[in-house]
Amino acid sequence: MDLAIEDLHPSLGDRALLSMNFLNEVAQHYPDAISLAAGRPYEEFYDVEDLHSYLRTFTAHLAERGYDEAAIRRTLVQYGRTKGIIHELVAANLRLDEGIEVDPESIVVTVGCQEAMVLVLRALRAGPADVLLAVAPAYVGLTGAARLVDLPVRFVAGGAEGVDIDDLIAQVKQARAAGLRPRACYVMPDFANPSGLSLDLEMRQRLLEIAAQEDLLLLEDNPYGLFPAAGHERLPTLKALDTERRVVYLGSFAKTALPGARVGYVVADQRVTGAGLFADELSKIKSMLTVNTSAVAQAVVGGKLLENGCSLITANQREREVYASNLQLLTDGLAAHFPDGEVSWNVPAGGFFVVVTVPFPVDDALLRRSAEQYGVLWTPMSHFYDGSAPVNALRLSCSAVSRDEITTGLARLADLLRAELKTAAVRAELKAAAVRSELKAAAGAAEAPGQG
Repeated sequence: MDLAIEDLHPSLGDRALLSMNFLNEVAQHYPDAISLAAGRPYEEFYDVEDLHSYLRTFTAHLAERGYDEAAIRRTLVQYGRTKGIIHELVAANLRLDEGIEVDPESIVVTVGCQEAMVLVLRALRAGPADVLLAVAPAYVGLTGAARLVDLPVRFVAGGAEGVDIDDLIAQVKQARAAGLRPRACYVMPDFANPSGLSLDLEMRQRLLEIAAQEDLLLLEDNPYGLFPAAGHERLPTLKALDTERRVVYLGSFAKTALPGARVGYVVADQRVTGAGLFADELSKIKSMLTVNTSAVAQAVVGGKLLENGCSLITANQREREVYASNLQLLTDGLAAHFPDGEVSWNVPAGGFFVVVTVPFPVDDALLRRSAEQYGVLWTPMSHFYDGSAPVNALRLSCSAVSRDEITTGLARLADLLRAELKTAAVRAELKAAAVRSELKAAAGAAEAPGQG
């Protein structure tokens, strides 16, 4: 039988879901193009043999904890604990790398950070009046997840400082005036995807103050925090500064351990009246969604943690150097190609992403032309905003490419942008000429009656 699209969940036609698929698949359609689009980790340091080593290390860890052969086998091959089997190692990692002290029982290990988002948003969406705030531009996976659980998103302006506090307060008040209940605000304080922006310490503390003042949760997403640019110090996470359990912390091992394992987690140490930890409530949802996170995948991540003393800073020394070097090369390259200011870009304090602003709309059609005619991929920033308004900006990623690919990709991108700049200039001149012609005709018509 055939199904009518209008009989399916409305989110399936939502731009956020379409964007996620488009961004995931566009590189497959243009395999010969250099991709400055994907925010994937650098692959050259991965070795398949490491997977076996990590499994052996985790197996030995279980034996040291008193597991016999049958218990080890059961732990790795059977259905497992819904909240995960590496929660204690995750807690140790958070303590070492982030200064976050949490009870391991407040951690739910998830199938990627994406599942963590779905669990939290599903739990917070208690009724039709509930809404989520998100700093724009926002990670499309978050907005798509919100649409799946019927949780409307109201966007807060980002601005040069990462979050416009006045707009955040205004959005809360406007929502409440409309009879809505803002539940939380989603924010990525470190090297955000897609903007690349970070929040300074004062802004982080101010956000926590606003959360307490307005009775909001903060959903802190931190996939890139371990990767500062050269000369930049890491700042404490919101969760490390959180003294009132206002922050639900979303974590991922995709960039720091192994993306193919698809392991993330959520720290939800809030108390639920009449129940227990918020994490326990999230595990109920998870039990109906994925039952449990793959024990084998967790064991691989757990083994990598154990082999590095539970420090992902230690595990990612080479990666941190590559990302910092690539980011410097990318911004220096943009400066070399566009010294006259006709194109601008931000210079992030770390992470994977740079936003390039241009004087013409950037859309998927231009991306396809870039791939087909110039051999370079990037991401239109319009995918990270709500609505269909044109956005004159694109996102570049420097994480999954070599230095030579960055240099070549930038040269190709520069050729594209210079061609578009010329086209935009011609269009502007034609438009200006048309306006001058109309003004001249109007002036002539005004003078005509007095000339007889």
